[in-house]
Amino acid sequence: MFRKVLVANRGEIACRVIGTLREHGIGSVAVYSDADAGAVHARRADEAVRIGPAEPRASYLNIEAIVEAARASGAEAIHPGYGFLSENAAFAEAVEKAGLVFIGPTPGQSRGFGDKRLAREAARKAGVPIVPGYEARSEVADRQLATEAGRLGYPVVLKAALGGGGKGMTVVTSDSDLIASAPSARRVALGAFGDGSLYLEKLVEHPRHVEVQLVGNGRGDAVHFFERECSLQRRHQKVLEETRSPGASEKTRLAMAEAAVALARAVQYRGAGTVEFLLAPDEKFYFLEVNTRLQVEHPVTELLTGHDLVWWQLVVAAETTLVTEQSAVQARGHAVEVRVYAEDPASDFLPQAGRLARVVWPRLPFVRVDAGVESGSDVPLHYDPILAKIAAWGPDRETAWARLAAALDETVVHGVVTNIDFLRALTRDPELVAGRFDTTTLESGVIDRYRERAGEPAPAVALAAAAVAEPARAAGGAPAPTRAAADPFATIGNWGRS
Repeated sequence: MFRKVLVANRGEIACRVIGTLREHGIGSVAVYSDADAGAVHARRADEAVRIGPAEPRASYLNIEAIVEAARASGAEAIHPGYGFLSENAAFAEAVEKAGLVFIGPTPGQSRGFGDKRLAREAARKAGVPIVPGYEARSEVADRQLATEAGRLGYPVVLKAALGGGGKGMTVVTSDSDLIASAPSARRVALGAFGDGSLYLEKLVEHPRHVEVQLVGNGRGDAVHFFERECSLQRRHQKVLEETRSPGASEKTRLAMAEAAVALARAVQYRGAGTVEFLLAPDEKFYFLEVNTRLQVEHPVTELLTGHDLVWWQLVVAAETTLVTEQSAVQARGHAVEVRVYAEDPASDFLPQAGRLARVVWPRLPFVRVDAGVESGSDVPLHYDPILAKIAAWGPDRETAWARLAAALDETVVHGVVTNIDFLRALTRDPELVAGRFDTTTLESGVIDRYRERAGEPAPAVALAAAAVAEPARAAGGAPAPTRAAADPFATIGNWGRS
């Protein structure tokens, strides 16, 4: 096993990886930009190395600076976390060229699955069902795309060939719509991924987004950790994730897991990865893409199975072996997670920045918090504004959701606007709690209902009550969590209501 590992990331995921390194007695090296001097992740590691100014391209995306930091610190391996350079084949190649170990897939696998056209071909060869589509090997004229879209049948989705995160993705319903939309989609793809190539997929209407977590040993064997439900999204970005999926039967869940493992074995996949599927209302499922890294939502899988996925990554990278066999990976109960962001849901989720005056994370049984900030932390403008992830486990889905709602009631973040109130509303929405949703649900009504409520001015007496209640919370702890929304009147005595 490694003696020292550099974590090429920041925030909550850097803290998460450092936690596993510390548990196993492995030295940790953090990197930080000027904007993160004094950040939690830099203080939590055994060592911290400055890698550049705040601008990501000069620091967390600076391959040369990160590799040099690893070599200078004596680290033997680099863990990329997620985001930044985690799926960058050139980074993996640079790490290996420097004589270090990249804790992730091979450069060829990152490159192959990064090109969605090649990924679809790999899935097809492995016998995994794919969405009907058209993928050219080079850029084609918009008229050719329209011809192929007509063959598939509208509506179709224009996608960036090297894309991800919904960037450049556009639903089109006619030839004229496609020809009008393609130039913009191509510009977005070029700006985001350095390649303007597009491909087409038939639109699967009202699908669920279900993914399978797996780890491969790089020699043709792989183990899955069941599926996660990731359908609650805004602009193709996940907001809430849970496992197991409430929208799939046990037969479908098993079939998706087996398909994911078949693909991993076919390409001799190395490390942690996630095979993502679209699940149609009739429970037919189709390959979407492979994320060649640890996912943001991995905590729910760890709560479900009791397995540390970062440790699995380390073992595979150091020894090309799996921690255990498939039969030893068991699913117990249910887990659900939300992402806490510095953003304003009432203003189109506009990212926020500033200093966190006070932060209190929930401390409840069966609740897990992966946080990258604390009281006094700065939230810079330069990076993704994720502050933390809060996850809850229960013996069943209803209990897990109730525990998450209670945890959010006990969460306090002052100093910047956050999405916490929005998340509280989600965990109490009757349709969501019942599991009746798909990838369109948040943007087809839930967000609008929240904005209507958030736009109503709070009564002055309620604001005063909240102000009085806050010191009591600070001195004596949070009030007992309940399934109902927090009521400031319940904490200050006999104030009347008007």
